[in-house]
Amino acid sequence: MQSIVLLIWLTLCAAQDARQRHIANALTLGVGALAMAYLLSTGTTWLGAEAVQGGWAAVLALALTLPGYRWRRLGAGDVKLMTALGLATDGQLLLGTFIGAALASVLWLLLAPKLWLHMSQGLRRRLRYMAPSKSKKLPFAPFVLAGSALTLVWIH
Repeated sequence: MQSIVLLIWLTLCAAQDARQRHIANALTLGVGALAMAYLLSTGTTWLGAEAVQGGWAAVLALALTLPGYRWRRLGAGDVKLMTALGLATDGQLLLGTFIGAALASVLWLLLAPKLWLHMSQGLRRRLRYMAPSKSKKLPFAPFVLAGSALTLVWIH
């Protein structure tokens, strides 16, 4: 059940990022605060890992995303999203998500030019920031969703 809630949250973040190239603070900081409160009150992360694993996963998320933010490859919302994900999960899921997101983005860069031509205009308009021509800085949250889903299937 917790995995489903996590995927619903990531879906909301991915949809907003793909449409607006922005993730609302309510989705990132709000869930991060809830994950931290859950972690401190129960001694475990949302997915059941020990609290220390959630803390290390949050530190790992910052270590992996802050360089991308510094080099303007990731937005602040992406950093907050991955940090909240770290607080809610553990290092294994976070690393799997990050690797899965990288693989999904490479796959998108390879397939998007062909797929984009066959998508309806309405869908292309809604997902305009995912266009192949925007490959310098694509929204990251849709790829985080893909990476998380793949990692959850792989681990569980």
